[in-house]
Amino acid sequence: MKTVRRLLYRDILSSFALVMAGFLALFFFVDFIDDLDRFQRLGLGVGWAIWSCILKMPGRFYELMPIAVLIGTIFSLARLAQSSEFTILRTGGLSPARALGLLSIIALFFALTAFVVGDYLTPWADKQAQLLKSTGNGGVTNASGAWMKDRDGDYSYAVHVGRAKASGVMEDVLIMEFDPKGAMTTRLTARQGAVDSSGRWQLQDVKLMQWTRALTPLNRAAGSVTDPKNSQAPQDKLSDNPSVRELLLPQYSWQSQLPSGVVAAAVQPTWNMSTLELYRYTRHLSSQEQASQQPEIQFWRKAFYPFACMVMVALALPFAYLHFRSGGISVKVFGGIMLGISFVVLNAITGHVGLLRDWTPWLVASAPSLFYLGISMAAFGWLVRYR
Repeated sequence: MKTVRRLLYRDILSSFALVMAGFLALFFFVDFIDDLDRFQRLGLGVGWAIWSCILKMPGRFYELMPIAVLIGTIFSLARLAQSSEFTILRTGGLSPARALGLLSIIALFFALTAFVVGDYLTPWADKQAQLLKSTGNGGVTNASGAWMKDRDGDYSYAVHVGRAKASGVMEDVLIMEFDPKGAMTTRLTARQGAVDSSGRWQLQDVKLMQWTRALTPLNRAAGSVTDPKNSQAPQDKLSDNPSVRELLLPQYSWQSQLPSGVVAAAVQPTWNMSTLELYRYTRHLSSQEQASQQPEIQFWRKAFYPFACMVMVALALPFAYLHFRSGGISVKVFGGIMLGISFVVLNAITGHVGLLRDWTPWLVASAPSLFYLGISMAAFGWLVRYR
């Protein structure tokens, strides 16, 4: 059995590597043409475009993993079946259950590879690619802005970040504080700021507007002014006729209840976040009663993605029990490509439909994999029983 295991694993891994290399070469060429034009317009050389494409390869590897596993495994098993090697293995004692067990081990290897690449290598490479891309646009990586909610006792805060740089500096920060009755008590705008590991926001060029009808915890409990003249926050008294007071401060420190990881998740794209970061982000949105359907679907997709690689190996196993006299490998590989494309299309459709229909996120993310796993096991059982 050790020899059989070595034969199958070596053949499947070499086929997978061949297929993945072909896909990566194709996407590298397409990305290089696109980046070359963009970097040349920015006055940068060819080396920048090449390095940018290299940094994109872990993400491409992660995206193409299921379909490459499917095509590579089908190609390997079809070639063994056409040369009658798989038939010899079956007559030598390789039962269907044992064959399924052998492929389960290499399927687990593919799943672990997808997890490591998707949660560690791809986020790091995407961050470096964003740093490289931000060279030509002033360091800005996200110009769409992000809204967040925070709470400190009975007081609530609406926080908006206009833009985020690759270095972690946030620009055009807006913080609005509301009292327990929902009235605005403080409005703070800052040109830029950053969040340290303890969750304290270090803001610069601050414009602080206060409504003196209520005491403001933003200044009294959480804030600290670095200007010596404003080192003590003013103690406002209740007033029936509120007045607005405006302060201009060079620096300001605000202790937020938002974890630094949640802030980083809000201002960066969700596709380059790890599974743990997505989980923390979705939990925060749920606790603040914000819409979390789309991030939750993204989280469950990422969580079930390694399982999809295992499903692809199971889907390829029935092809080893199909026998063709001529054109066997080409027909099977073409069928594998069509199956892989259909899986990607179904995965995208269920995501959009689940978001529109407000379906359960984990069910939306797992439905395509469970559907194709059922097809593969049904086909495998039928072939073993009747063929």
